[in-house]
Amino acid sequence: MTTATAELATRVGITVEPINGFIGAELKGVDLSRALSDDEFAVIHDAFVRYEVIVMRNQNITFEQQMAFGERFGQLTVHPFAANHDDHRELIVFDNTPDNPPVSTDCWHSDETFRACPPTATILRCVTAPQRGGDTLFSSMTAAYRGLSEDMQRYLHTKTATHDFKPWRPMFNTRELRERLWQIEERFPTPHHPVIRVHPVTGRRVLFVNSQFTNSIDGLKPDESAAILDYLYRQASIPEYQLRVKWEPNMMVAWDNRSTQHYASYDYYPQPRKMERVTTQGEPVLGVEGAYEPERIDGNGMIMPKPKKPAGGRTREFERL
Repeated sequence: MTTATAELATRVGITVEPINGFIGAELKGVDLSRALSDDEFAVIHDAFVRYEVIVMRNQNITFEQQMAFGERFGQLTVHPFAANHDDHRELIVFDNTPDNPPVSTDCWHSDETFRACPPTATILRCVTAPQRGGDTLFSSMTAAYRGLSEDMQRYLHTKTATHDFKPWRPMFNTRELRERLWQIEERFPTPHHPVIRVHPVTGRRVLFVNSQFTNSIDGLKPDESAAILDYLYRQASIPEYQLRVKWEPNMMVAWDNRSTQHYASYDYYPQPRKMERVTTQGEPVLGVEGAYEPERIDGNGMIMPKPKKPAGGRTREFERL
């Protein structure tokens, strides 16, 4: 946080406490039951882009107030496949019970990258939390990029990948629904996003592929693409890049969908879990311009270099031979 932002946070009474080395901050002093001032939102937005996931507890608010908060980040969008609220289609309701299990959330992904302009922000509020389990895991894709070797960064520099709404294609498996599928394909033609994205606010580079929506790396043979994507997908699973959120009622979490992936753990069966979510309109995904050069912008945390000698400088026995 810059000195100016820290002073602004102090003035409006908001405390920003980083959680992990690479990702996540808890915000205290935020009350979303009332309209936020511009200064308050400036502090929240700065923490949002800097730490990529922000956690706000004790937000006993209506879904209308949640939607109003989401609109501060941009225009709310309607998910074409999720369970939308009957009267407010921008609101997604995840009301999971033994008779209504979650679908396609227990895998690492960024939201809706099958869109030409994937969402900027996703804002999720817990209504009912299970007594055990049901955590959501987040992973910093800016840290994941920085953790790649420079040779891999250089190789991926100009690559693009196709994205698709593939998890929902099985819904259209009858002849009667085939025309509906064609209409959806016209609304969401397959986008080709840069594999390495540049965050439009921070300028950080982001590893922008995910197993849920990425199909292939353009220009590669299928087996070549699958091998590289499998390696890139695994970067989200590195614990150092992660934040794990244990939900409690009225907890609100907002994450920067441009720079993170998340995974909703389904380990709470048969307990109920109810969440309400909104997402905001994003912008076109832009890659790095020009020839490859190492990234000059720092991110959160430090990527540990590989040690050249054992700790303490001692020589191991086999090295003396």
